[in-house]
Amino acid sequence: MTRQPLLSQRLLAVFAVGAVLLNFPLLRLWLGEGASAAGTVFGVPLLPLALFAIWALLIAVVALLMERGAR
Repeated sequence: MTRQPLLSQRLLAVFAVGAVLLNFPLLRLWLGEGASAAGTVFGVPLLPLALFAIWALLIAVVALLMERGAR
């Protein structure tokens, strides 16, 4: 039994989730009520922190899927 169609569907789902998470309306939540009201974590504004966290999470999920699909 081939796993290629299932892997393709999972990668497509990760792409769709990434597109939704990195879309402006959801990213606007990290800004708060105006740019000056945005919080910080250890001096880093929330928006760039959220962008890099989402980006790293998507890379980790794709790597996990590709490694699992290779076996």
